[in-house]
Formats: sequence, structure tokens, C-alpha cells
Amino acid sequence: MLRYSAWFFAVLVVLFGLEMLGPVQENVILPFTAFIAKVCVAIITPFDGDVLAYGKILQSSANGFAVSIEPGCNGVEATIMLIAAAVAFPATLKQKVAVVVIGFFAIQAANILRIISLFYLGQWNMQVFEWAHLYLWPVLIMVDVLAVFLVWLRVINRPVDDDAPAGEAAA
Repeated sequence: MLRYSAWFFAVLVVLFGLEMLGPVQENVILPFTAFIAKVCVAIITPFDGDVLAYGKILQSSANGFAVSIEPGCNGVEATIMLIAAAVAFPATLKQKVAVVVIGFFAIQAANILRIISLFYLGQWNMQVFEWAHLYLWPVLIMVDVLAVFLVWLRVINRPVDDDAPAGEAAA
């Protein structure tokens, strides 16, 4: 457990340190965040043609309300947590890559849902928006990370039945 914790925190420090570097922010994080805003608009537009994105901002052209996708709100930090957990855990490289890739998409799917819901909650009721933004969604995103990691642990630690045909696990 001590070895896992040491690796986990070491990977966290390295990845968060890299993420905070100016060139990484400018060339990776900000373009990625702008891409997430564009994805949100692409999802919303068939239902609401009054939404637009510019940079990391999602805005309603009908009423002017906007949300800005700031650091901590783009899913990058949650992904870093998953990467650290996967790297620290004793598993094959293939298994680690699989959980990071699948987890990245699961985290981003939840984060896009988060951004879209906050965009509409803010137009409806700012108190509900603040509560969802500060309390509900941060917990749900981390629960998503935890769920992905726990499902991955269950999958990679499935017992293998010696009597089962090759490639089949015991039920």
C-alpha cells in the first residue's frame, strides 16, 4: 500500500506540475478546453440554435448568459487522478492504457453533461447553478473517476476458470 501511495502521489505531482506549465496550458489545455466548448455547442445546437462557443466560453445569443470552462472544469484534473491511480496500480501496460483511454472518454462524457447542465441551470436559477457547480458536479465527476477505476479493477482481477475454454472467465 505504501508503494502504491508513493507512486500515486509522485505521478500526481508530476502531471499536475506539467499541466500548470505555461506552454502546456497555451498549447494543450486551452485548445482542448475550447474543443470541449465546441462539442457542447454541437450537442446543444439541434435543440437550441441560440448557443455559441468562442474559445472556452459557451454563450446564449438569446439572453447573453455565458459559462466559461475554467481550469478544474475541463475534466483534465479528473483524468490526471485516474492516470495516477492506473499508473500506480500493478497491472500490465495494456491494461493501464485501456483504463486511461476508456476513463478519459467516460470523464469527458460526464463533464460535457456537467457543462451543458450548468449552462441551462445558470439561465434558470443562479442559486441552483452555484450549488450544482460547487457541490454536486465536482462530487459526480470524482465518482465517475472512482467508478471507472473500480470497474477496471474488477475486470482485470476476474478469476480465470481453468475448465473454461481459452479466453473465457469464470462467472
